[in-house]
Amino acid sequence: MERNVWRRPFKRGDWVVFRRLKHTTRPGRRAREVHATENGDYYDYFIDKFWIVVDVLADNRLMLQTRRGKTHAVDVNDSNLRHATWWDRLRNRARFAQLQPDEPGEAQQATANDGIHSRSKG
Repeated sequence: MERNVWRRPFKRGDWVVFRRLKHTTRPGRRAREVHATENGDYYDYFIDKFWIVVDVLADNRLMLQTRRGKTHAVDVNDSNLRHATWWDRLRNRARFAQLQPDEPGEAQQATANDGIHSRSKG
């Protein structure tokens, strides 16, 4: 079965949490599932990102906006994407309070897969 059969649909203005994989020498205090690499010089871990849905695209993707105004196109069925729970909203209310839905195309744009950032406003 498809994953989104089990989840409520996303809509514009929804607060979401996206788990982003990081690879650095020093994980921060928000790092989860920390694992040392083979030689032990680096660590792989996940960070929760608190974003807002600014648009639901026709190709089964969401346009998500960060606190700083960047946007990311993410597949609706991405296993790292979920709705924010009431506990997320309570614990991270300061992060979510900075989020305001912007008009699509007015912020910096990037795709979740390639990580390339570009300004869409001049």
